[in-house]
Amino acid sequence: MIVEKTMSPKRITLLQINDVHGYLEPHPELVWRGEEATFPRLGGYARIATLLKRLRRERGGAVIALDNGDTFHGTYPVVSSKGQALIPILNALELDGMTGHWDFAYGPAHLRSLSEQLSYPLLAINCFDKTTGELAFPPTRMVERGGLKVGIIGIAATIIDKTMPPHFSTDVRLTLGQDELPGHIAHLRQQEGVDLVVVLSHLGFPQDMKLTAAVPGIDVLLSGHTHNRMERPAWVNGTPIIQSGCHGAFVGRLDLDVVDRRVVGVEHQLIALDDSYPEDSEMKALVDAALAPHRAMLGEVVGQTERALHRNTMLQTPMDDLLLDAIAEATGTTLAFSNGWRYGAPVPPGAVTVGDLWNIIPPNPLVSVVELTGAELLSMMEESLQRTFASDPYEQMGGYVKRSRGLRLHAKLENPAGQRVEHLFVGREEVDPTRTYQAAYVTAQGVPEKYGRGRHDVSMRAVEALRRYIATRMVISQSSPQSVVPV
Repeated sequence: MIVEKTMSPKRITLLQINDVHGYLEPHPELVWRGEEATFPRLGGYARIATLLKRLRRERGGAVIALDNGDTFHGTYPVVSSKGQALIPILNALELDGMTGHWDFAYGPAHLRSLSEQLSYPLLAINCFDKTTGELAFPPTRMVERGGLKVGIIGIAATIIDKTMPPHFSTDVRLTLGQDELPGHIAHLRQQEGVDLVVVLSHLGFPQDMKLTAAVPGIDVLLSGHTHNRMERPAWVNGTPIIQSGCHGAFVGRLDLDVVDRRVVGVEHQLIALDDSYPEDSEMKALVDAALAPHRAMLGEVVGQTERALHRNTMLQTPMDDLLLDAIAEATGTTLAFSNGWRYGAPVPPGAVTVGDLWNIIPPNPLVSVVELTGAELLSMMEESLQRTFASDPYEQMGGYVKRSRGLRLHAKLENPAGQRVEHLFVGREEVDPTRTYQAAYVTAQGVPEKYGRGRHDVSMRAVEALRRYIATRMVISQSSPQSVVPV
């Protein structure tokens, strides 16, 4: 009689951080408890370090820790140093790989310089040198942990050379990664003999769902970019997909049981980095060193707010209402526009500091005035709605809907591209396609050339506009009227 021997599974633990955006310390995050908004202080690299060290001890080293990117941009200490302030902090975490998006903000050459200082690679199968056609960054990495060979594949944000400022993609081009991915999976399985294929992607959750449906052979996909705070994995073609919020407030944990190069068990946990994770002393010293030159300036109180300022909603947010009011006052305009950014930790009711202002708009661009025709206003808003709500995830290339002040938009979000705007008003009057309107504008990208003319800067940057606006009031209390109305 032949008795088939059953192999015992080998367990590997994957840890994910994504879209930390330079948040070095614990900070407020918006967490809903039913209808109540709460603002627990979460995150910080010293708490991340505590969790990593704890799990590495518990799991006997059978841990792989990965960063989905949007790491080197988002707070004053990180942006002012062009990411350099993070190098010792990230190296102390002993991560296994990352990919990127806003990390390209200082140009691909500078990002290469940063990545060369890291103890782990920045991975991107979809970023190519325009001249040579060669990959600009390593595409994959193979690591061995817990008796398993794990292949890691990186996919950077495809929008870097499509919707971001031109200097983000100097001399490089980016693809979606879907066409390149099967070849890298095959190489890792056939040539490297990996037991597990992990894709580290910054395409965004909807895009990663479609990618996983199109490409077989992915064992796990760690997703970034869209700041989804996922309590449980999404499953596509038997592949778990997770994303773990933003600002380093949460860490995603996946425990995988693997037998004969097959995943036979998955356990997931979204870990809130609250004060039950004490700050690691060695990491806290590194964080304090990075913040020391800036603490006094960033801690200065410039006013008070009676309402929470946040960016946690898609159509309109209190944080962007404040920004738009500030730039409109600086320019003397009624209309104002800014990006539908996702990043920026909330400011609970209470004191508003200089650091909060920088977190609202870390690129701190010049405030501009531009003239747009009514036809351009209609086209601009249609484009923003399409980039946000396109039925094909690969056509979703924005953050949230473009923020506007003085403009009232009635839209049917379920309509096809170009047909979503029902009515558009400036004040009480419907927009006249032939009329010209003046608007304040602030965006990391600058005013798109196809929209507007006569642009001029007002010799004031966004943070200063915010500071002056708050200084004239000291208490932020009013709510701007809703400007985007689904109908």
